[in-house]
Amino acid sequence: MIVIRNVLRWVPVMLLAMPKRHLTQAELWTDDAVAKVARVAVRLGAEHCPEGFRLVANFGHHAMQSQNHGHLHILGGTYLGDYA
Repeated sequence: MIVIRNVLRWVPVMLLAMPKRHLTQAELWTDDAVAKVARVAVRLGAEHCPEGFRLVANFGHHAMQSQNHGHLHILGGTYLGDYA
């Protein structure tokens, strides 16, 4: 398990949580590793964004997935507004 800051800075807090073992996005979400990634993501979201945060996973090109390694975005630090 590893968590990194995303180089994109669309919002003040933009972290990526992922397993060290390579899994595609679909494999991550059908593997037991997703539970560990989710627990860490919720803990860090609450710690870094006490007013609220969003967890996001993109699947495929139309969803703007740019990395083949499975990961979960932790977004917050500001009001995130409505969904697109």
